[in-house]
Amino acid sequence: MTIRTPGDPFDGPRICFLGDSFVQGLGDPEFRGWVGRVLQTAAPHATAFNLGVRRQTSAQVRQRCWAEVEVRTLPGADHRLVLSFGANDAVTEGGAPRVAHPDTLANLAALLDGARERGIAALVVGPPPVVGQGPDHLARLLRLVPAMAELCASSGVPFVDVTGALAEDPTWTAEAGAADGAHPGAGGYARLAELVLDGGFGDWIKPTPRRT
Repeated sequence: MTIRTPGDPFDGPRICFLGDSFVQGLGDPEFRGWVGRVLQTAAPHATAFNLGVRRQTSAQVRQRCWAEVEVRTLPGADHRLVLSFGANDAVTEGGAPRVAHPDTLANLAALLDGARERGIAALVVGPPPVVGQGPDHLARLLRLVPAMAELCASSGVPFVDVTGALAEDPTWTAEAGAADGAHPGAGGYARLAELVLDGGFGDWIKPTPRRT
């Protein structure tokens, strides 16, 4: 067993990234996605767990969250949680969104409450747009995002809004359109990583006092 001491370069935060296929980085030929790029830039010594699952909604993320997170905790460590979902919630099936907006917000609120109860600092990244789902899907996301941001603000949790910027980004739209209509390549994920970094990830990930 390796004994770590304060100041050890690998004694950094333990970050769980929880969400959908955009968190997973699906489609990136470099297999880094936005999560890997953000870590490389702002948290190279973190112990990170990518827990993105394709097609999952906020309800499914909520259902599995704490079982996933708790087995990855370490007593006394600086635990963090990054959440990103909503794109799948807004996809219509049978004429209605897979998850209605109020339920998406309820799921987010429950997850933030759970993080606070466990002493885990959280950050939320808004849902990227799905090019192939068309303007109606984008409109649903653009209605959802301000409510997500307001909920995060009321909970004292940083929120990074990426939806509108990516919907207008030529690299994101071109790469996603040339692939499966949803997932970009390396350039699109690099742009998403830039938005997350510009949205305050570096300040958020700064060390917190060690618990004893």
